[in-house]
Amino acid sequence: MTPFQLNDDLLAQIKIDIEQRNAAALKKRSCEYHYADLAEIVDELSIDEGVYLIKLLDSEKTSEVLTEVDEDIREAILKLLSDKEIAEEVEELDTDDAVDLIAELPEERQAEVIEQIEDEERAKDIKELLTYDENSAGGLMAKELVKVNENWTVTKCVREMRVQATEVKRVHSIYVVNDDNLLLGRLSLKDLLTANNRTKIKSVYIPKVDYVNVNDQGEEVAKLMAKYDLEAVPVVDNEKQLLGRITIDDIVDFIKEEADKDYQLAAGISTDVEADDSIVELTKARLPWLILGLIGGLGSVFILEGFEEVMQHPSYKTLFFFTPLIAAMAGNVGVQSSAIIVQGLANDIVKGSLFNRLLKEVGLSLINGIALGGLLVIFGYFQGLDTKISFTIALSMLCVIVVSALVGTFVPIVLDKNNIDPAIATGPFITTSNDIFGIFLFFYIAKIILGF
Repeated sequence: MTPFQLNDDLLAQIKIDIEQRNAAALKKRSCEYHYADLAEIVDELSIDEGVYLIKLLDSEKTSEVLTEVDEDIREAILKLLSDKEIAEEVEELDTDDAVDLIAELPEERQAEVIEQIEDEERAKDIKELLTYDENSAGGLMAKELVKVNENWTVTKCVREMRVQATEVKRVHSIYVVNDDNLLLGRLSLKDLLTANNRTKIKSVYIPKVDYVNVNDQGEEVAKLMAKYDLEAVPVVDNEKQLLGRITIDDIVDFIKEEADKDYQLAAGISTDVEADDSIVELTKARLPWLILGLIGGLGSVFILEGFEEVMQHPSYKTLFFFTPLIAAMAGNVGVQSSAIIVQGLANDIVKGSLFNRLLKEVGLSLINGIALGGLLVIFGYFQGLDTKISFTIALSMLCVIVVSALVGTFVPIVLDKNNIDPAIATGPFITTSNDIFGIFLFFYIAKIILGF
């Protein structure tokens, strides 16, 4: 199958068909495309054109398209749809996707749309899911699943599963509950098919089942599913009553969103923004970290002023030319160390004693510092630098590398223990702080050795 490619000619033809209100051609064309491809097309149309195209599609495809289009475009399209039209789209979606769509509406309109949903049970489920934190297991789960009672026979189980399966797009697992809806285990399809029709489910189900609590955070759910290669995981409340399930596609979307946030945070952007957001929104996201960088830069200025006498000394003023090098090494080493730790924390592989972790980082930075310092001494020899100054710069850089590595390791771990996103430590925060530490250590050590 050839991947879909949206080109200028195709887009132009679709625009012409919309302008001419050629509904027949547009409907025929839309039948040939996957909903993700249609979403790509809608992203390139004007809002009015997009609304016209979406209203031509059948509700099932329209609902899927709306979940895939750009967030800002979806918001604009929803404003032009009536409460009834939105409710019709919501009824075609799994409850988790329906909640994501409704959650983007103003609160007063959310209630109006839910009122228009004809299926009372679905409306009730959506209301329940809206009460959970969007980044919790409750906020990620869907209510659609297949569950069977331990007291059912195989014959009744199959009959009931056929009914339930009509509401579930993909059956990942069959969950077993008791009369109080408490999760007991899971049912193997193979065991079900090979069992006698009169056999009770309690005789064939598997009691071992991984599950998450409705209040668990998305990160914990992601770690569990990754560790055990789960395609779906059931969600229970504190009494272990089965509430819903989280599927792999939902957790992948969550991981992607978290990765995007961490990437922006590491780059010094404090809120979730996109390239086409307004100047005001982009400024709010970037300016706080730029102010931090400015403060850090001013701190470096004051430190350099404290060693102003070096500039007056004809033998030592060469040290100032190495200031950018020291600052760069401090920042780079700090970012490297913090990036590795943040990645380890995200994957839950940073365990054991903090002291041992710091000790390991000291050993690694000593090796790197000695290697880089040796190269610096060799460079100084060929540049005709005084040997004492070369060794002073090399030793200073070694100390700066060690301290920067320790800061880059220690800070993310401390942030994580205090429930602060450690990704903050891989951006301007760690770079700025290590620049200041690096410059101070460089001149302080040089002052001790050279005696200026």
